Amino acid sequence: MNVNIISHTPNALETLLYTKNTRLQGKQTIKDIKEWPESKKLDELAYMRDTIQSSWEFVDYIFEINGVTRAFTHQLIRTRQGSYAQESQRTVDVSNAEVLNTFPKDSWGWDKFDSAQDAIMAEYQDLLDHGEPVQDARGLLPTNITTSIIAKFDMRTLHNMALLRLCTRTQGEYQRVFKEMIKKVLEIHPWAEDFFKVHCVWYGTCAFPRYDKCPMQKHTVHYGEGFQEMLQEEFDKIQHEAVPVAKNGRTM
Repeated sequence: MNVNIISHTPNALETLLYTKNTRLQGKQTIKDIKEWPESKKLDELAYMRDTIQSSWEFVDYIFEINGVTRAFTHQLIRTRQGSYAQESQRTVDVSNAEVLNTFPKDSWGWDKFDSAQDAIMAEYQDLLDHGEPVQDARGLLPTNITTSIIAKFDMRTLHNMALLRLCTRTQGEYQRVFKEMIKKVLEIHPWAEDFFKVHCVWYGTCAFPRYDKCPMQKHTVHYGEGFQEMLQEEFDKIQHEAVPVAKNGRTM
């Protein structure tokens, strides 16, 4: 598995601050913000992390991801807010591609998987050797065959992905790839670290409370059966409307 960022939004920090600042004042130019001291930029960044996330959508990252399974990319592309370009199996002969065995090496499944995928890849090659179309032969290919994909996400989407894809309930390959993606982001933008936290760290609660195998659950809060119903009953009794006011470029 190999992950690289091949493109990203230039002046990302200043762009984030400018788009947020524009909503509330409209007096600062992006040139003004670029000239702010680093301490002021980071202070404003900390403020905007706890506000409406629309400004986060102005910062994009394009990842090139190689040596991952089709099983992983099938899950990755479920993120609707992403853009993708993936290696074709319809037109490309992938007989030399690696097939990843994800079973433990000392398990019965390891040997069974290896023998099965060897047979499948041999049959795939045989079909091509006899002139059968690649687009038909691909129907034999195993889900764990490796592939490459280019994916583009904005910072808001990456934040939302991090909440669940860093979670221990996520399939192992996805966890490893996503951690590498975030590592690459932070190499470019170390100030973005607090944007990418797992759900239990960000909210203090568990995203999958029925998954009781997670070792983090001893640290998260479980409110007990009927808690959500009680909250709904209390919510139905109230009527409250916020009246936010911008002051010095910030709202309450």
